[in-house]
Amino acid sequence: MQKIKTALLSYGMSGKVFHAPFLTIHPGFELMGSWERSKKLIQQDYPEVISYPTLESILQNDSIDLVIVNTPVATHFEYAKKVLLAGKQAVVEKAFTTTVAEAQELATLAKEKGLKLAVFQNRRWDSDFKTVKKIIDANLLGEIVEAEFHFDRYNPILSPKQHKETANSGAGILKDLGPHLIDQALFLFGLPNAVFADIRITRAHSLVDDYLDILLYYPDFRVRLKAGFFVREAIPSYVVHGQKGSFLKPRGDVQEDNLKLGMKPNLTSWGTESDENRGLLHTEINSKIIKEKVSTLQGNYYDFFEGVYQSIANDKPEPVTAQDGVNVMQIIEVAIQSSEQKKAINL
Repeated sequence: MQKIKTALLSYGMSGKVFHAPFLTIHPGFELMGSWERSKKLIQQDYPEVISYPTLESILQNDSIDLVIVNTPVATHFEYAKKVLLAGKQAVVEKAFTTTVAEAQELATLAKEKGLKLAVFQNRRWDSDFKTVKKIIDANLLGEIVEAEFHFDRYNPILSPKQHKETANSGAGILKDLGPHLIDQALFLFGLPNAVFADIRITRAHSLVDDYLDILLYYPDFRVRLKAGFFVREAIPSYVVHGQKGSFLKPRGDVQEDNLKLGMKPNLTSWGTESDENRGLLHTEINSKIIKEKVSTLQGNYYDFFEGVYQSIANDKPEPVTAQDGVNVMQIIEVAIQSSEQKKAINL
């Protein structure tokens, strides 16, 4: 099996939790190391890898095939462009960039150079979302009338990470949790015709947006996306209503919490939710009304990395393409315009 030699551009939470564990269990990748500016931590977990002192030391290393750009959002465009210009394949964290123009430039550059460029939208492989998608794909609800997706938390305290709370082009909930919700909606339903958004600051002393309410207009249905930090009692994170029935699913994916505890992923039991978080299906099937709990599919971010491997090794499409990233940035830009103008904006 071809080994894709891979380097990270940081070894903070995302590198330690979301990337390194899957790169090291996938037989097609070899983790070479990470760029570490001050704290040298990666060798504590992986003694055989390298702590690179600069970005250039990675880009000038001909043995490195793939670079994961997992730095703060405001740096994504600059670093990803350098990675592509160095002739290396790239995975870029969400939000893909800070503007549509940046996203499109990266997509064009990757195409011109014949390189793979994927966006790390790992929430497509959450157990809860996979189950929602299965219900919709199976047409168990009939024609969709409306859907509402939430990414709610109760956390009024500002983050200690300065790049998250300092006003900059990559900060704020719209470019943090927003890309997850938007990507999931577009993955299920495609691009909408228009967007209305209300983006606000609700926490004391916050300098960045921390509340979003986005309404996506489709010809025959609507999709609402919400996220905020003052939801002490969460409602179902996925609510989908169709002409025949409804599906309600709490957020239940366990992967992030387990990874933060240091648990190592596997291909058998990983990403298995508790039964108590099963979704409720209330619908009509073959002229019979049913109301029952639905078993949750297994989640596994490993499948994203398998998709990246197949895209590079066997020239398959990326699991989340650069165009997918461009589309999400389109919604984000239009949402900002809508919130400022207090009106729906056509795409």
